[in-house]
Amino acid sequence: MLLPGFFSFAIGIIILAFIVWLFGKSIKILFKFVINSIIGYIFLLIFNFFGSIFGLTLHLDIINAFIAGVFGIPGIIVLLILKYVFKIHF
Repeated sequence: MLLPGFFSFAIGIIILAFIVWLFGKSIKILFKFVINSIIGYIFLLIFNFFGSIFGLTLHLDIINAFIAGVFGIPGIIVLLILKYVFKIHF
């Protein structure tokens, strides 16, 4: 059984990969982006697993995975602040 949000995440990665390819960027940048997004997605899965104990969860989507992948833990903290303090949901 696939994880929730996997298909939207995969489609988003494919679309963004196509856009990067379309603009002629190097394969190294594309590879780094894909790896960071996958790490961000996994990090969000782990965070949601342990955060659900305390009632802190984030949606698993391409925007949150990108932010978590690029910025790491500070990115997740910013997403939590946006969600729970400013009531902004992605």
